[in-house]
Amino acid sequence: MIFPARLSIAGGTPQVSAVMATQAPTRYFSHANGLPTHSIVLLAMLTACPIPLSHDRVAAEEPKPEITEELKLLKEEDVSSAIGLGREQPISQAASNVYVITDEDIRQSGAIDLPTVLRRIPGMEVIQMTGADFDVSVRGDNQSRANKLLVLVDGRSIYLDIQGEVLWKTIPVTLPEIKKIEVLKGPASALYGFNAFDGVINIVTKSAEEMKGATLQFGGGAYGSITSAAIYAGTYNKLGYRLSLGRDQNQQWRRGDALAFRSHKFNVQTDYALTGNSRVRLSGGFVDSNRYDGPIVDVVTIDQKPAIGYVHAVYERPDFFIRGWWTSVDQPSTVGVLPSVGASIAKIVDRDGTNQQTLNWNSYNVEVQQALVLGTSNRLTYGVNYRHNGVKGNFLTEFTSEDRLGFYAQDEWQITDRLKAQAGLRYDLDTFINPTLSPRFSLIFRPLDNHTLRAGIAVAYRPPTIFENSTDLRACSNGFFGPIGPPCSLIPPQTITTLTGSNLLRPEQMVSYDVGYQGWYWKHRLQVRADLFLNHI
Repeated sequence: MIFPARLSIAGGTPQVSAVMATQAPTRYFSHANGLPTHSIVLLAMLTACPIPLSHDRVAAEEPKPEITEELKLLKEEDVSSAIGLGREQPISQAASNVYVITDEDIRQSGAIDLPTVLRRIPGMEVIQMTGADFDVSVRGDNQSRANKLLVLVDGRSIYLDIQGEVLWKTIPVTLPEIKKIEVLKGPASALYGFNAFDGVINIVTKSAEEMKGATLQFGGGAYGSITSAAIYAGTYNKLGYRLSLGRDQNQQWRRGDALAFRSHKFNVQTDYALTGNSRVRLSGGFVDSNRYDGPIVDVVTIDQKPAIGYVHAVYERPDFFIRGWWTSVDQPSTVGVLPSVGASIAKIVDRDGTNQQTLNWNSYNVEVQQALVLGTSNRLTYGVNYRHNGVKGNFLTEFTSEDRLGFYAQDEWQITDRLKAQAGLRYDLDTFINPTLSPRFSLIFRPLDNHTLRAGIAVAYRPPTIFENSTDLRACSNGFFGPIGPPCSLIPPQTITTLTGSNLLRPEQMVSYDVGYQGWYWKHRLQVRADLFLNHI
């Protein structure tokens, strides 16, 4: 059981709320290569919205302002998202399959991590491999060390390009800071580039005005679970600021007295309003994890201590932004073999015979985007994106770097009041592969008020990672009849296999076809959503 409690102090008035929820670790397994190259799946969702049945009672009892506003948003379908388009719009008008999880959804769930929150979305798949390690993907394409879902925090990628993974427990913001989670299911490389293969998740944080005051949150439960956060936010003239501290930990499943995860995080965000609806945002922070049990890849186990720091700067106007960020990762780890295989039978080591991995890498990213309104029915969005990755580690051949450059354009055409088309194209260059083209086309039709039909086709790519290109390892075993000497020793019998990457790898490609419907019934008391897709990988 998890019992998180939250204390908010805003304007001098403290408010305390508590949520009780069950948090029992469940083992989920999937076949890494079990996904067929063609997948056809139909997903449907019904959402019921409670609304008072007696109009007389509503008139007699004045509803609270926040409840009135919430019902108004439900009635007007005004839950909005910027994902997949670059500007806010109701999700009922989105050209992609979009879901939004609000801060209230997160608070009421009682979850202590984001993958647990994401389980509620139809089509999302979550595997928890250990007490620390999660794999998250979309529409049947999940596996150990899932590598095909792009994850952003306020538009900044936290997907680790070097190894192709997301360390979900090391997201650099605390749960109370999250305003909403935008989830786009399906390929989105036409706008977001590489790794937006299965979909995109954008975590949007709250502004200083929305978190004004002090917020304290603490929770604890089974398996030694502790989650805590302290946040202070405020405004001064045109300046807004938010500072946060967080500490989380939990024990292993296989050994209740052993630590699976512990992290300390610090984050600061500032926002300064300029003239003419323009603003500058600057944020930075770090996460230091002295225990991270995972990931598990096939028979290989990794026990790591990742430390991640970042700086993120944005200048934005209503139809323009320029964004730059730097991420630094220090990721020392111990590489082992599952106990069921036996450490005396096999061992993974570097060229010098050690299983202690050192890994240091830096990523630099710059993106510029502009939107133009053409006439009365067209909106053109275009931009350019450059990224440089540099990495050094003893499990790689040498210091390796990667450069990526992408150009993209997307046009939204309101053909009639009820019919809209959206087309996009992105051209990407990468150090290790040939240039790629990622097109996307969608049609959105509203035959009746409160009912929307959507159809689309998209192409996406996932390039080989630096590890897949430049790995240099040794797999050692002591023979079938048991150990004679330590793994990789000079005492026979020995089997030593060299594992190396290849620069000849081609990117993974997916062509996706998708149709969907969503509608409101019974005076907005019931929402129905259904989706049919085919993925060719």
